[in-house]
Amino acid sequence: MVKNFDTTKEVEIPGGPFERIIGQEEAVEIAKMVPYQRRHLLLVGPPGTGKSLIAQAIASNLPKPKYEVSVLESPENPDRPIIEIRNEKQINKDKNEERKIGVEVSPLDVPTFVAERLGYRCRRCGSLGSFTEAMCPQCGANKNQKGGLFDRYGIAPAGSGGLHEGDKVRIATTRRALSGKEEVIIYERTLDGKIVMLRQEEMKKLEEMNKKSKRKIITPLKRSNFIQASGGTETELLGDIRHDPYGGHHTLGTSPYQRVVPGAIHESHEGVLFIDELSTLGDIQRYILTAMQDKQFPIVGRNPMSSGAAVRVEGVPCDFIFVGACNINDLKQILPAMRSRIRGDGYEVLMNGYMENTAANQEKMVQFVAQEIIKDGKIPHAEYAAVSLLIEEAGAIARKVDNAKGLTLRLRNLAGIIKMAGDIATVEKKELIERKDVVKAIRESRPIEEKIREKYGNWWSAGSADYGVQNEKAGPETA
Repeated sequence: MVKNFDTTKEVEIPGGPFERIIGQEEAVEIAKMVPYQRRHLLLVGPPGTGKSLIAQAIASNLPKPKYEVSVLESPENPDRPIIEIRNEKQINKDKNEERKIGVEVSPLDVPTFVAERLGYRCRRCGSLGSFTEAMCPQCGANKNQKGGLFDRYGIAPAGSGGLHEGDKVRIATTRRALSGKEEVIIYERTLDGKIVMLRQEEMKKLEEMNKKSKRKIITPLKRSNFIQASGGTETELLGDIRHDPYGGHHTLGTSPYQRVVPGAIHESHEGVLFIDELSTLGDIQRYILTAMQDKQFPIVGRNPMSSGAAVRVEGVPCDFIFVGACNINDLKQILPAMRSRIRGDGYEVLMNGYMENTAANQEKMVQFVAQEIIKDGKIPHAEYAAVSLLIEEAGAIARKVDNAKGLTLRLRNLAGIIKMAGDIATVEKKELIERKDVVKAIRESRPIEEKIREKYGNWWSAGSADYGVQNEKAGPETA
């Protein structure tokens, strides 16, 4: 190996996620087209060859999601909640309309007892402070005292009482209007810590707006573009309606729209749905295929004995890029219709298990070692001799597993050796991973089957040892 570095700290790591994938040039070339053309992809190959890394790289090249998906209550038919899709402009418009109701005031402008119960004013010394402070910074008194009056709007002590909506707290009082009549005034501490003063008419208007927009956001605007659902169940993949032990009772139960749980196919809307070990899903593949075709999939109760069985949400969007992965031997377990859909609207890619042992590929392996050390974040960098031995081990794995002359691309195995060597160096308080640390890591990271053969000679002897049966090599039992 050409020595062009002393430690992996000197190795330059590419910035792009596709450039950090080692030895899969053909797969990367195809995968780069996926986010721009919104195609589907099936990756077939041995474990640990970078299939999930390719899926993550695809997701990182997608634009940020543009839409939020919510479930709204349907007053006419509660068991059929309504789907609403909003972009950022519509979300902000709805928030601004709510903000227009009421007048923003400061803690100095509200009655003393209101400022105390909202957590801004200390009951003992009267000093003002943040409502998030449980103790007064001036006198040390506890601001979260219990007690207070309650009415339909909720009068409460600071920090824990009142009518709560999330982190909102409302306190009501009365004052005499210019007409001589008493009017109800509500002071609301908003989610961002501001105080809004609402008259009774404004409160009614706000309550009417809330009734019309009872919602549960199932796919937020700010979310990850990458959803992984390896070996998932129907509920995890397709969503569900949670069971309500009170049967949706109008006072004790939970409204159907609040019990809607999205599946991975819905959470990956506008992003990438990555399913590793695709063959293990069996008939669930048919549902994923339907979602890929229709780009929407209903959420229904998956348990026929649950109170959610009667609830159904139609038209839930799930326009995702599908990236599936499986081993070569499991390819026959993938539904022909699924493969047909992928080939008709995407690509099938065979991953490499090894690459040629050339100087250029050795440099890629050096890059991989440096990447793993930086990604782990808990182990030191490695010296040249240690990296050289790791590359020799990559060749040994290729000969042993793939019966090929080259460097293995089953890099998960190699990553385990790097981490173990780094842990050994860390425990011994070394500044760098040394060659002897790698030697020890290679020996200790061997598969357990190999260790059993070395210790017991065969599986029968090892199994007998579990039950205390005497090993054939041992002598007769002595008294």
